[in-house]
Amino acid sequence: MSGDDALAPTTPARTGVDEPDRLVLHARDVQFDWSTLDLHWIPGEPFATHVINVLHLLLPEGERWFVEVFKQAVPHITDDELREQVLGFIGQEAVHAEAHAGVLDHMDAHGLDPRPYVEQIAWMFRVVLGDRDLTGDREFAWLRTRLAVIAGIEHYTAVLGQWVLDARALDEVGTDPTMLDLLRWHGAEEVEHRAVAHDLYAHLDGGYPRRALAMGVAAFALAALWVRGVRFLVANDPYLRGRIGGRAPKASWALRDGRRGLIPHLGRLARAIPEYLRRRYHPSHYGSTSQAVAYLAVSPAARAADAAEREAARGEGSR
Repeated sequence: MSGDDALAPTTPARTGVDEPDRLVLHARDVQFDWSTLDLHWIPGEPFATHVINVLHLLLPEGERWFVEVFKQAVPHITDDELREQVLGFIGQEAVHAEAHAGVLDHMDAHGLDPRPYVEQIAWMFRVVLGDRDLTGDREFAWLRTRLAVIAGIEHYTAVLGQWVLDARALDEVGTDPTMLDLLRWHGAEEVEHRAVAHDLYAHLDGGYPRRALAMGVAAFALAALWVRGVRFLVANDPYLRGRIGGRAPKASWALRDGRRGLIPHLGRLARAIPEYLRRRYHPSHYGSTSQAVAYLAVSPAARAADAAEREAARGEGSR
């Protein structure tokens, strides 16, 4: 076995008999204070920081798009339990978008303006993947195509969510605890609702060719956008002046930091594609709901949100 193989992450966790039954999904109105966050919130690791920072640029616009597409799908749902899961998914994704948007303001305050890249992402979701002037069967086909794309992306977000729940190396190097809580809270909810997009697509279409093609599009787009995002962040980081150690970012750095556990391992991301393309694939086979629920029970932001919700409910009840 090579050294790289020995250090690579193992097969993803699979659900088992000890996993909880399907949860009732609900949005947690979390709040984060970024006033003391360093631009390089993994100490001494600007490249690894920016690899993960790309998520803050991609996710707000992407998740707002998820919400709009799912809202269009709701009237077509004939299964009450699935409708409840979809509505819970919509609530969670809406909160995710706003939570990550706060990090963009933090970047701007540190002299790294994310707007040029974010505007490109917004154009892709709002124009390329947005609503079209269609009616009848063609409109429904476009809806199903976009649901298939979301299902493919959600497989990746669940993989990333499980990774960050497992990423002990981030604790060991002193990653900012507020940022780590944001990432793990979000990751836990991605694992928690990982089956919803797949089940919705299966309910309204379920065709394998559309699902496989959409995954190809999603995987290619995510890889291209992530690479472009890292380059953008490094080039515009005022503390790096466009270079790290006098060199532009390299793929070997991603392999290095993946082996160290500071960013997702490229091998794990590559394996996500054949996993998804199995005809009997279902998201419940990958990731641990019990681990996600356990983190949400101790997450400082999630606990504060739950406490605020209970206090508000008591206030309403006393009126």
